[in-house]
Amino acid sequence: MKDTILLVGHGSREKSGNDEIERFAALWRARHPHWRTELCFIEFAEVEVEDGLDLAATGSERVIVVPLILNAAGHVNVEIPSHIARARLRHAGVRFDYAPHLGVCEPVLEVLRRQLKQCMHALDMPDPTGTGVVLLGRGSSNREANGEMARMARWLFEEGDHELVDLAFTGIAWPRLERVVQRQVQLGMRQVIVLPYYLFTGTLIQRIGRQVEHLRLQYPQVRFASGTHFGFEPEIAQLLAGRVDALMHGALAAVPVSDEAAQWEAHHHDHDHAHPHEHAHPHEHAHDHAEHGH
Repeated sequence: MKDTILLVGHGSREKSGNDEIERFAALWRARHPHWRTELCFIEFAEVEVEDGLDLAATGSERVIVVPLILNAAGHVNVEIPSHIARARLRHAGVRFDYAPHLGVCEPVLEVLRRQLKQCMHALDMPDPTGTGVVLLGRGSSNREANGEMARMARWLFEEGDHELVDLAFTGIAWPRLERVVQRQVQLGMRQVIVLPYYLFTGTLIQRIGRQVEHLRLQYPQVRFASGTHFGFEPEIAQLLAGRVDALMHGALAAVPVSDEAAQWEAHHHDHDHAHPHEHAHPHEHAHDHAEHGH
């Protein structure tokens, strides 16, 4: 069967974010020269999902759609399936298989575990009992997406001796980083580690860096360390490649995509513009989309 892999990145207003995803795709092609691989983006890029699907379908018998996305919100559950459903109508002779998003799994936990260990080594007092941890992701109006992050925070807590492993969001959902750090300091944490839950750089990663610098000024008595986005960690590519291989050989079932998904309209998808709490906090940039590749 003539297979084509279609990697789907989120896309960013910040060019460096899209450049990183392009570089990820280039490394992927180098590692898997026997696979034909194409790349598209959900938004903020020249080649978006509709065009990517058409490109991948050309000359192919099967297209395996691989989302470079950590959590299952509107993009994963509604938007990409709708594009796949419409592509099936345009390319009747082509089979489209949809791979799972990265999700909550041991390989992603291993990346976070390693980042946490590196941050601890960078601190003056590597004592987990006095060091709070904040897992910081992009919030969603989808409770399942927020719940996946909560599971990962719980897993991190159970892995070590940190008294506090809390969850914070850069937008849409609550609490925000500043409030979580305030609580941890009030509870006696002398050090705080911020772990961004993002695959690639972008506007939100840049904002997180500015926020951590602001917190250092606000709490001079507290030591801060922060991780970084982790799309190039080996576990990510290995996890995706394993799923592609399993789909190709029938060892993994594709994510179901219903015919009704073709009726989806753009205003239904989860860009989280209208979370009611946002209107009470106009200084929060609710319009910033996920950079989670997110």
